[in-house]
Amino acid sequence: MNQSDEKACLNPRVRMKPMIFNAEQTAAALPYLPLAKAIHALLLDASVNVPPRLVQPLFSGGSLFVMPASDQRLAITKLITFVADNPARQLPAIQGDVVVFDAINGKRLCVLDGPTVTARRTAAVSLLAAQLLSPNPSGKLMIVGAGVQGRSHLEAFAQGLGVKEVMVASRSRASAQALVQHAINLGLQAQVVNNADEALAECSLVVTATSAQHIAMRARPRDDAFVSAVGAFSPRMVEWSPEVCLHMAQHGRIVVDTRDADHEAGDLLQAGLDVPCFASLQDLVQQPHKFTTTSGPVFFKSCGWAGWDLAAARCVVQSLPTA
Repeated sequence: MNQSDEKACLNPRVRMKPMIFNAEQTAAALPYLPLAKAIHALLLDASVNVPPRLVQPLFSGGSLFVMPASDQRLAITKLITFVADNPARQLPAIQGDVVVFDAINGKRLCVLDGPTVTARRTAAVSLLAAQLLSPNPSGKLMIVGAGVQGRSHLEAFAQGLGVKEVMVASRSRASAQALVQHAINLGLQAQVVNNADEALAECSLVVTATSAQHIAMRARPRDDAFVSAVGAFSPRMVEWSPEVCLHMAQHGRIVVDTRDADHEAGDLLQAGLDVPCFASLQDLVQQPHKFTTTSGPVFFKSCGWAGWDLAAARCVVQSLPTA
């Protein structure tokens, strides 16, 4: 043990931040607004390299995801499993880590809690999309699906958009009530709704974060609605009915998170839509002059991308000690 390590052990005030972040530490290092700004900056960075993610089917029906990404300073790999029915086992659906390296010398800088990074960066992507695209960001928010993603989107939209009223729909009444209580603890007005389709008429902001094992939404959103559909991230998964997706394509605007959605956006693919014809979030950020405001609802389809995890890693690394 060298002298500086000995001092750190004897004096907690000079102890270095942990190289391995637990869920709480990872969340604390990723505030939603700075993370959304980091995602915006990443979309303007030509040095970012994100190869296709590897999805390995598991014997149980789950999947193992290997998601690398790099830029001029950092290289990351997210290694997580997704098992949709894990909540029935009292386990999280997503488990794993994000490993962050120095891209110059290859040194491992830190390990982040994978589910926490996934939850917070996904919500921050939705927040950025809402900031850029929402026709009416000051209205009520409805969250369909009261799991980890529902909670992170509630927090992100409250902090980033100033949402004051929230409606929550979930197959689990207990989960819905727990998320409503969390919203109340944050100072929001909140209530459980039994019929999400009927509640659409009251909300200009909608987040669907279900397990996406079957269609959850069949009603059309309002003309001034912004929808972030995050539950379905493979061709087989779906949250919104084909009829609603077709309506959104014909009478509003559909935007995808990345070009990976071309072969992963189950909601849109199952509706028979030509996904490559829709703009991506990067298109909007890099060429905003090409995208004028249009009337009608906005449907933002989010499938996930290792670039979002790289943006999260940038945020965390900025807080690491330089010594």
